[in-house]
Amino acid sequence: MITTTIEAVLFAAAKPIKLTDLRKHLDLSEEVVREAIDDIVTRFNTELSGVHLMEQNGTVQLVSNALAGEDVAKFLKKEASGPLTRPSLETLTIISYRGPITKPEIELIRGVNCSLILRNLLIRGYIVEEQDPERFQPVYQVSHEFLRAIGTNRLEDLPEYEAFRTNAQVTELLNLDPGEEV
Repeated sequence: MITTTIEAVLFAAAKPIKLTDLRKHLDLSEEVVREAIDDIVTRFNTELSGVHLMEQNGTVQLVSNALAGEDVAKFLKKEASGPLTRPSLETLTIISYRGPITKPEIELIRGVNCSLILRNLLIRGYIVEEQDPERFQPVYQVSHEFLRAIGTNRLEDLPEYEAFRTNAQVTELLNLDPGEEV
């Protein structure tokens, strides 16, 4: 069961995770985590598996098999070059007007999971992800590339920027205690 949990966490995170964080957040010993990681490597790191576990400098991440790298790159390039979907545009708008903003805050405003949308916006280069030391989690904001793509040099030039940035209802929603009714 521990192996399943670690595997699910690595899949959901979609980025490198420190082994120390796995131990700390899942309240596991170093030996239990090591055993689970070794089990995942045994099951996934084969020529026939499309997913591998990469371990480097005390971090682990689920990645695509290097043998499929060229095809994965082609797919992602095609996926990132098409038009933005309505959910992507909504997410990008939220980040534009309320960034830097965390994934949970975006999801609170939109009401749905945004993991894939954020990944696609990162791939396109429209947003950047940075670790916020005060919030202890990543925050998202629009990139210079996005500003160039929409033909502006400053977010403040967006329509009704200040009104949306400081919208009282959105601010109240973001300040709710977890578990409080929306």
